[in-house]
Amino acid sequence: MHLHPEKVGEGRFELTQELKDGAYKAFIDIKPEKLNYHVTPVAFTVGKLQDSHSHNKLNADQSFAKTIDGKTAEMEVSSFEPQKPVTLTFKVDESSLEPYLGAAGHVVILNETADRYLHVHPVNENEPVFETQFDQPGMYKIWAEFKQDGKVRVFSYVIEIK
Repeated sequence: MHLHPEKVGEGRFELTQELKDGAYKAFIDIKPEKLNYHVTPVAFTVGKLQDSHSHNKLNADQSFAKTIDGKTAEMEVSSFEPQKPVTLTFKVDESSLEPYLGAAGHVVILNETADRYLHVHPVNENEPVFETQFDQPGMYKIWAEFKQDGKVRVFSYVIEIK
């Protein structure tokens, strides 16, 4: 889940989100002015922790066309190689696409162990095209967020970088 807090004061942000009991990792993605930018996971627990924790193994999607609420986003990936520039191009109904947080969309990427995080903005304000790079081979989960007809939709994908 990708959440955006509300600014409540100088340097203070808050959000309220109900979470089930369990272990979580949060990525606090704030770039302070004139400081280096680096996001690392913050582990925390809500309520009582279960005795064992496991997650499902990620499997690469066979199709990169996803439909939510009757809206489709199809992702095209320029390369599946590590340490090379990668362009993620999304085919969406641009007639209903609205600016979301000042851009045509946002993309968040995590590796399978949730210790590598990327937050990618589009190459320009008007097109859902994103450029990034994967440093290592592995499975990655991608969440692409687009605002269409007043509603933010989150399309998720799993890719394998070989």
